[in-house]
Amino acid sequence: MTNKLKEHFPMLRDREELKEIIQKNEKLKFIFENWEGEKQQEFLDLCTGAKGLKVMYDPYFKEAANPEYHPERLENFLSIALKRKVKIRNILPNDSTRISDESSLLITDIIVELEDGSIANVEIQKIGYYFPGERSACYSADMLLRQYKRTRERYGKKFSYYQIKNVYLIVLFERSPKEFKSFPDEYLHHSKQVFDSGLQLKLLQEYIMIPLDIFHKTMQNKSIETPLEAWLTFLSSDNPERIIELITRFPEFKPMYETLYQMCRNVEDVMGFFSEELRILDRNTVKYMIEDQENQLKEQEQMLKENELRLMENEIRLKEKEMQLEEKDTQLEEKDAQLEEKDAQLEEKDAQIQKLMKQLEEYKK
Repeated sequence: MTNKLKEHFPMLRDREELKEIIQKNEKLKFIFENWEGEKQQEFLDLCTGAKGLKVMYDPYFKEAANPEYHPERLENFLSIALKRKVKIRNILPNDSTRISDESSLLITDIIVELEDGSIANVEIQKIGYYFPGERSACYSADMLLRQYKRTRERYGKKFSYYQIKNVYLIVLFERSPKEFKSFPDEYLHHSKQVFDSGLQLKLLQEYIMIPLDIFHKTMQNKSIETPLEAWLTFLSSDNPERIIELITRFPEFKPMYETLYQMCRNVEDVMGFFSEELRILDRNTVKYMIEDQENQLKEQEQMLKENELRLMENEIRLKEKEMQLEEKDTQLEEKDAQLEEKDAQLEEKDAQIQKLMKQLEEYKK
């Protein structure tokens, strides 16, 4: 099979050359042989260009769009996502409590302060968490509180709420949560708080959610046309034809791929973080499956309770109908008794009439 990417990135090694490097190094050979055959092929494909790189993996993304070395790249993505020109002023530390609590399924988490003082948090998730709305609201609130504390410390007695700027939470899902499936043609969701009365107040939290699996479905049989489509293709596609189309139509992405493929020449480093990604993915997939099963059990328990409630309601309705029928039977029995009583009264009156008629006949004689 022709390696089309190698024609554009000559620094890529041939498969046999890469395998020879691994076999000559006992450490690399040990790591490689402990992978399953499928993972061995995946690694060889990535490093030789038979398949494109998974840019969403943390080491690749942070190398390609590192705001410390290449701020203009992340600035470009943020400008497109936020639909306004932005410039990065500082890189902020992650919340260590959050990272340890939610390392599961979280691929990348970068927080930057923009030139106007606003905060942008870019997250990439392998598999979308449960409760994406509630979770996003909590971490947006956390970012806002952290900004509030920093601003108070910076300005002291001169502090004003006017100095607190927007916080943006931008979340990209490789596999989106079920809530997004109801919108099969939408791959960018933007939210900010507004009043239904039209009252204008500056509320500071905004959210951008990007389900990349839905993006790929909408791009089937379509060419890459817009800067947003270019960025989302760069972040999520490992299809060589798509990558070649991307760097042809948007050549500014080629240096990013060159940076990443240059990384691939350091086989030991790449094998190290590839192993780490596999370990994290295995652990987190198991955790996700457990969480998913727990959630399904809770849903099933809820369904059973709802079914039990419906059965109880049906039973009550049946008893009410039985009581109504018994009441009607009683009413019918009472009517039958009344009819029998009237029949007796009529028979008695008929007898009296017959008696009177007989007396009348005797009188006529």
